[in-house]
Amino acid sequence: MDISREKAWETLNRHVASPVLLKHCLAVEVAMRAYAEKFGEDSEYWGAVGLLHDVDFEKFPDEHPMHAREILQEHGYDAEMATHVESHARDWPGQRTLLQKTLLAVDELTGFIIACALVRPDKSLDNLEVKSIMKKMKDKAFAKAVNRETILTSADDMGVDLKEHIDFVTKALAAAVKQPDYQYLALG
Repeated sequence: MDISREKAWETLNRHVASPVLLKHCLAVEVAMRAYAEKFGEDSEYWGAVGLLHDVDFEKFPDEHPMHAREILQEHGYDAEMATHVESHARDWPGQRTLLQKTLLAVDELTGFIIACALVRPDKSLDNLEVKSIMKKMKDKAFAKAVNRETILTSADDMGVDLKEHIDFVTKALAAAVKQPDYQYLALG
Protein backbone atom coordinates (compact mmCIF):
# COMPACT_ATOMS: atom_id res chain seq x y z
CA MET A 1 0.00 0.00 0.00
CA ASP A 2 1.33 3.41 -0.99
CA ILE A 3 1.07 5.72 2.03
CA SER A 4 3.08 8.55 0.53
CA ARG A 5 2.07 12.12 1.16
CA GLU A 6 1.79 12.68 -2.59
CA LYS A 7 -0.75 9.89 -2.99
CA ALA A 8 -2.73 10.96 0.08
CA TRP A 9 -2.84 14.59 -1.14
CA GLU A 10 -3.94 13.47 -4.61
CA THR A 11 -6.64 11.22 -3.11
CA LEU A 12 -7.89 13.99 -0.85
CA ASN A 13 -8.07 16.47 -3.72
CA ARG A 14 -10.20 14.05 -5.77
CA HIS A 15 -12.86 14.12 -3.06
CA VAL A 16 -12.49 17.53 -1.39
CA ALA A 17 -12.73 20.87 -3.17
CA SER A 18 -13.34 23.23 -0.25
CA PRO A 19 -10.21 25.27 0.52
CA VAL A 20 -11.26 25.47 4.18
CA LEU A 21 -11.58 21.69 4.47
CA LEU A 22 -8.29 21.15 2.62
CA LYS A 23 -6.54 23.49 5.06
CA HIS A 24 -8.11 21.67 7.98
CA CYS A 25 -6.90 18.32 6.67
CA LEU A 26 -3.39 19.76 6.23
CA ALA A 27 -3.44 21.05 9.79
CA VAL A 28 -4.45 17.64 11.12
CA GLU A 29 -1.72 16.04 9.01
CA VAL A 30 0.87 18.38 10.52
CA ALA A 31 -0.22 17.61 14.07
CA MET A 32 -0.31 13.86 13.40
CA ARG A 33 3.19 13.90 11.89
CA ALA A 34 4.52 15.87 14.85
CA TYR A 35 3.01 13.48 17.36
CA ALA A 36 4.23 10.44 15.41
CA GLU A 37 7.77 11.81 15.65
CA LYS A 38 7.32 12.54 19.36
CA PHE A 39 6.03 9.01 20.02
CA GLY A 40 8.58 7.29 17.76
CA GLU A 41 5.92 6.17 15.27
CA ASP A 42 5.78 6.22 11.46
CA SER A 43 5.21 9.89 10.61
CA GLU A 44 4.42 9.14 6.96
CA TYR A 45 1.61 6.77 7.95
CA TRP A 46 0.26 8.97 10.73
CA GLY A 47 0.42 11.96 8.38
CA ALA A 48 -1.56 10.10 5.71
CA VAL A 49 -4.23 9.21 8.26
CA GLY A 50 -4.44 12.86 9.31
CA LEU A 51 -4.56 14.14 5.75
CA LEU A 52 -7.28 11.69 4.74
CA HIS A 53 -9.40 11.81 7.89
CA ASP A 54 -12.14 13.94 6.28
CA VAL A 55 -11.95 12.43 2.78
CA ASP A 56 -15.71 11.69 2.78
CA PHE A 57 -16.93 14.80 4.62
CA GLU A 58 -17.74 16.97 1.60
CA LYS A 59 -19.82 14.31 -0.16
CA PHE A 60 -21.39 12.75 2.94
CA PRO A 61 -21.43 15.34 5.74
CA ASP A 62 -24.31 13.71 7.61
CA GLU A 63 -22.80 10.22 7.42
CA HIS A 64 -19.15 11.16 7.91
CA PRO A 65 -16.80 9.29 8.42
CA MET A 66 -18.71 6.14 7.48
CA HIS A 67 -18.02 6.48 3.74
CA ALA A 68 -14.28 6.89 4.15
CA ARG A 69 -13.68 3.15 3.95
CA GLU A 70 -15.15 2.77 0.47
CA ILE A 71 -13.33 5.86 -0.82
CA LEU A 72 -10.00 4.80 0.66
CA GLN A 73 -10.32 1.24 -0.66
CA GLU A 74 -11.01 2.64 -4.14
CA HIS A 75 -7.59 4.28 -3.92
CA GLY A 76 -5.75 1.20 -2.68
CA TYR A 77 -5.70 1.89 1.05
CA ASP A 78 -6.22 -1.10 3.32
CA ALA A 79 -8.86 -1.82 5.96
CA GLU A 80 -6.54 -0.78 8.80
CA MET A 81 -6.11 2.70 7.32
CA ALA A 82 -9.88 2.98 6.89
CA THR A 83 -10.43 1.94 10.50
CA HIS A 84 -7.96 4.57 11.70
CA VAL A 85 -9.80 7.23 9.72
CA GLU A 86 -13.22 6.09 10.95
CA SER A 87 -12.02 6.15 14.56
CA HIS A 88 -12.13 9.94 14.80
CA ALA A 89 -15.92 9.83 14.97
CA ARG A 90 -16.74 10.96 18.50
CA ASP A 91 -19.21 8.11 18.89
CA TRP A 92 -16.87 5.44 17.51
CA PRO A 93 -17.49 2.32 19.59
CA GLY A 94 -14.02 0.77 19.49
CA GLN A 95 -11.16 0.95 21.94
CA ARG A 96 -8.82 3.51 20.40
CA THR A 97 -5.12 2.93 19.76
CA LEU A 98 -2.58 5.70 20.39
CA LEU A 99 -2.81 6.77 16.74
CA GLN A 100 -6.60 6.88 16.96
CA LYS A 101 -6.60 8.79 20.25
CA THR A 102 -4.18 11.29 18.74
CA LEU A 103 -6.32 11.78 15.62
CA LEU A 104 -9.35 12.55 17.76
CA ALA A 105 -7.29 14.84 19.99
CA VAL A 106 -5.87 16.96 17.16
CA ASP A 107 -8.95 17.10 14.91
CA GLU A 108 -10.93 19.67 16.89
CA LEU A 109 -7.89 21.34 18.40
CA THR A 110 -6.19 22.29 15.12
CA GLY A 111 -9.31 24.12 13.97
CA PHE A 112 -9.60 25.92 17.28
CA ILE A 113 -5.96 27.00 17.28
CA ILE A 114 -6.26 28.33 13.74
CA ALA A 115 -9.45 30.20 14.67
CA CYS A 116 -7.57 31.79 17.58
CA ALA A 117 -4.76 32.87 15.25
CA LEU A 118 -7.15 34.28 12.67
CA VAL A 119 -8.66 36.79 15.12
CA ARG A 120 -5.23 38.17 16.00
CA PRO A 121 -4.12 41.35 14.22
CA ASP A 122 -1.08 39.59 12.71
CA LYS A 123 -2.97 36.32 12.00
CA SER A 124 0.16 34.49 13.09
CA LEU A 125 0.69 31.23 14.91
CA ASP A 126 4.24 32.23 15.84
CA ASN A 127 3.41 34.20 18.96
CA LEU A 128 0.05 32.64 19.82
CA GLU A 129 0.23 31.71 23.49
CA VAL A 130 -1.43 28.84 25.29
CA LYS A 131 -3.06 31.21 27.78
CA SER A 132 -4.77 33.05 24.90
CA ILE A 133 -6.12 29.79 23.52
CA MET A 134 -7.29 28.68 26.98
CA LYS A 135 -9.07 32.01 27.42
CA LYS A 136 -10.83 31.59 24.07
CA MET A 137 -11.92 28.07 25.08
CA LYS A 138 -13.94 29.61 27.91
CA ASP A 139 -15.70 31.96 25.47
CA LYS A 140 -18.67 29.87 24.28
CA ALA A 141 -19.49 32.40 21.55
CA PHE A 142 -16.05 31.98 19.95
CA ALA A 143 -15.74 29.17 17.38
CA LYS A 144 -19.07 27.70 18.50
CA ALA A 145 -18.77 24.70 16.18
CA VAL A 146 -15.66 23.40 17.97
CA ASN A 147 -16.47 20.74 20.54
CA ARG A 148 -14.52 21.80 23.59
CA GLU A 149 -15.42 18.63 25.51
CA THR A 150 -13.73 16.56 22.81
CA ILE A 151 -10.60 18.71 23.11
CA LEU A 152 -10.52 18.22 26.87
CA THR A 153 -11.32 14.51 27.04
CA SER A 154 -9.21 13.45 24.06
CA ALA A 155 -6.05 15.07 25.44
CA ASP A 156 -6.72 13.28 28.71
CA ASP A 157 -7.28 9.98 26.86
CA MET A 158 -3.88 10.46 25.21
CA GLY A 159 -2.33 10.95 28.61
CA VAL A 160 -1.16 14.45 27.68
CA ASP A 161 -1.62 17.61 29.76
CA LEU A 162 -4.04 19.92 27.96
CA LYS A 163 -1.75 22.97 28.03
CA GLU A 164 1.20 20.92 26.79
CA HIS A 165 -1.02 19.47 24.05
CA ILE A 166 -2.13 22.93 22.93
CA ASP A 167 1.45 24.22 22.99
CA PHE A 168 2.77 21.21 21.06
CA VAL A 169 0.14 21.44 18.31
CA THR A 170 0.45 25.25 18.05
CA LYS A 171 4.23 25.00 17.62
CA ALA A 172 3.88 22.21 15.05
CA LEU A 173 1.45 24.30 12.99
CA ALA A 174 3.62 27.44 13.29
CA ALA A 175 6.67 25.54 12.04
CA ALA A 176 4.76 23.86 9.21
CA VAL A 177 3.45 27.02 7.56
CA LYS A 178 7.06 27.97 6.85
CA GLN A 179 7.63 24.74 4.87
CA PRO A 180 7.00 24.61 1.09
CA ASP A 181 4.63 21.62 1.35
CA TYR A 182 2.40 23.49 3.79
CA GLN A 183 2.35 27.03 2.42
CA TYR A 184 -1.26 26.40 1.44
CA LEU A 185 -1.96 26.26 5.16
CA ALA A 186 -0.72 29.83 5.70
CA LEU A 187 -3.27 32.00 7.46
CA GLY A 188 -2.48 35.46 6.14
